[in-house]
Amino acid sequence: MEMQFPVILDGATGTELQKRGFTGDMSAEQWVLEHPESILEIQRKYVASGSNVLYAPTFGGNRQKLEERGIFNRTEEMNKALAQLSKQAADGKAWVAGDIAPTGRFLAPLGDASFEELVDIYTEQAAGLEQADLYVIETMMTLTDARAAVLAIRSMSKKPILVSFTCDESGKILSGTDVVAALSVMEGMGVSAFGLNCSAGPEQMLPQLQRLHKYARVPLIAKPNAGMPEIVNGEAVYNCPPEEFVALVPEMLKAGVALFGGCCGTTEEHIAALKAALKDAEYVRPAPECLDLLPAATEKEAFFLPADATHGAVLAADGDLEDKLSDAMDDEWPMVALKLASWADVDALADYQYMIRKPLCLICDDAELLEAGLRAYQGRALYEGNLTEDALAPLVEKYGLLV
Repeated sequence: MEMQFPVILDGATGTELQKRGFTGDMSAEQWVLEHPESILEIQRKYVASGSNVLYAPTFGGNRQKLEERGIFNRTEEMNKALAQLSKQAADGKAWVAGDIAPTGRFLAPLGDASFEELVDIYTEQAAGLEQADLYVIETMMTLTDARAAVLAIRSMSKKPILVSFTCDESGKILSGTDVVAALSVMEGMGVSAFGLNCSAGPEQMLPQLQRLHKYARVPLIAKPNAGMPEIVNGEAVYNCPPEEFVALVPEMLKAGVALFGGCCGTTEEHIAALKAALKDAEYVRPAPECLDLLPAATEKEAFFLPADATHGAVLAADGDLEDKLSDAMDDEWPMVALKLASWADVDALADYQYMIRKPLCLICDDAELLEAGLRAYQGRALYEGNLTEDALAPLVEKYGLLV
């Protein structure tokens, strides 16, 4: 099979499992393994309705989430088994995406996770999903989880990676990152497509997709809920019928959406409606307005800089970096420059990066130190220094370093 846009993804898994007896009192992954006929029925109906891609039922299949449910030392085994069920349901008629979702962990100062710990958690899950045709990183609520998942997958696979975040009506995700900043960082890391899922119905999602269209250099993803949920008798009810669900498909196509699917509350009827709405449709490639600008980003905001943008005095990470960064955020320069000359400097960057509200330019002449700094920095940095093009090339490809 050859993937041609527009592509139809699948619909909801969680709300469909609930219809078949899943109550949430145990891990959904464990429940599916004990009731394999449930996911086979759901996903076969999606394929019959038009889905080109099935998401393996591994949303909560990372070690962190499994251990919260009392499941230890079974991550790789369970992910393999769940992906195999989706392969069985696809029966060669659809691709299977290894589904990776949030850990729920946060870096300091909001939480106690280290970035490398997150990478390790996702590496274990990605290994269990290597039989999948591609990977999907979905419902992301922090840029750190998304970056860690991409690095984990890329440590073992060159398969396509789809990434989708969930955001509010202002375009902010749970941790305060604007989705345009997330787009810039993910594009720099080489993902195949970027977009939004969950949290909103098509009507609420469209304005953010239109915002992303102005900057996107990759195909966009739209996987909205079946409308905004209403709480009835303590349960979320989704009341967006299939014909209403697909009403904005033409506008989404104009906004560069190439991959369409459904999240919470959607059914095989919603997927069938998508197939009908997309019949004979042509994918409109994104046409970013800022190709001549450098797409830098902090963890929270995107910045599009002219090639001649400058910075003030280079900050040394030794001493009181907190005070230095505080002053630099208030000066007149459009960028802040930080020199990395030791491993202690990298540690200082990791500790105080949350203060950075301007594009960051890293000054470094040691490729190993520079890579460590790029792993620690949860944005998309620029570079200045004497490293050769050959030394920088893998860092550009892996982290989106702007040189």
